Amino acid sequence: MQVKRPAGRHASVVKYDILTALGAFALSQPKSPQRLVLRFMTLVTARYNWSRNELAVGQREIAKLWTVDERTVKREMAKLRAMGWLVVKKQGVRGRVSEHGLDVDRIYEDTRASWSNVGPDFEHRMKGQEAPPTNVVPLRTGQIAAAPDLSDGNEWSLAKAVLHQEDPAIYTAWIAALTRGDRAGGRLTLTAPSRFHANYVLSHLKPRLLAACRDVDDQISDIVVLS
Repeated sequence: MQVKRPAGRHASVVKYDILTALGAFALSQPKSPQRLVLRFMTLVTARYNWSRNELAVGQREIAKLWTVDERTVKREMAKLRAMGWLVVKKQGVRGRVSEHGLDVDRIYEDTRASWSNVGPDFEHRMKGQEAPPTNVVPLRTGQIAAAPDLSDGNEWSLAKAVLHQEDPAIYTAWIAALTRGDRAGGRLTLTAPSRFHANYVLSHLKPRLLAACRDVDDQISDIVVLS
């Protein structure tokens, strides 16, 4: 898996995804580790420098943030280092605080089992699926389509939610109008509003649609688009 880094144009999304993964993981744990992860999330949110991968905070300040004593801070920070989530970048000397960094790869690995608890769109995004083809040109539309209704719970609705999250513009132009047809074993049939629309989707978007469908239902092996 290619781990996404909190940098560049999508940095804010990646940051929220990391915190969401940590939160989902915490909620799946017993009380003691749940509290540790909550403390870690609060410290990261309040004091971590994402662009420099740097956490440089003294034990007294952390104790105040966590509403605990410094002995507890020392113990909890040691646990986080033992887990591999925190890595010492520079040991504190002569009154200077230690500098830590986050091991994002380890955090992703340890929280992976909880991604599906957030939803298939989140799990798909966190798995770092390959980027879509760059030769897809969206139709110009007035506004972005709303996220799909998931109340029916079928595989195409869930896949559409994934696709909407990945690229709302492409979703609006080409995917929102596709409706679910028949399902025969691993083959899912979709219906497009026109032959041109169906041909374009098959030529440019089929791999993306199939990846999203397989992410929510790994029994799907093929997609057919009719008009």
